[in-house]
Amino acid sequence: MRALQLLAGAILLGAVGGGVMLARHASREEAPKPVIAAPRPAASPLTPVPAPSPSPTPAPFVVRRILDLKGPLKHGDFVWDESGAPSGPIVITVDLTAQVVSIFRDGYEIGTAAIIYGADNMPTPLGVFPILQKDADHVSNLYDAPMPYMLRLTNDGVAIHASDVRYGNATHGCIGVPTGFAKKLFAATSLGDRVIVTSGKTMALGQSILG
Repeated sequence: MRALQLLAGAILLGAVGGGVMLARHASREEAPKPVIAAPRPAASPLTPVPAPSPSPTPAPFVVRRILDLKGPLKHGDFVWDESGAPSGPIVITVDLTAQVVSIFRDGYEIGTAAIIYGADNMPTPLGVFPILQKDADHVSNLYDAPMPYMLRLTNDGVAIHASDVRYGNATHGCIGVPTGFAKKLFAATSLGDRVIVTSGKTMALGQSILG
């Protein structure tokens, strides 16, 4: 009898103990697992944005070719020859002393003409001027005079335009060129192209001036 009681007690203890073990095991399985965040890369410092570099200084204008004239230009004469001249920026030079205008494309002279310019009481200004306006059929609102193929240089009316280029003629400060030359010059230029007006400054091959 006692043996039966001991056996029953062992079975009960085993059952209780097994229940406890199962309960612990179940509690381990049901307990939420801690979430371990994946390592995040450290925030990189902001890369400073470089300041915009200043616009480059305009390169010196270099004379690469001068037209070979058969003789000095007379009033009303002009020469135009684009052969061999590459495409490139246009620069116009005017020498009031020599009474000559030249147009250069990428340093190659493609045209030149005799000019008339401002009278003593209305002189043509010296300096570097951009072409501000183009008007093939312009009429002066100050003098009610035609200014064909006008290239405006200043806001107060100084311009290059077609004129009756004859010895003794003068303008009100403008640069007058033969009509045939003015038409070609008008077609070859764009707004912003530079016109350099000097008095007695000559140029030679390879010479540089700041246009």
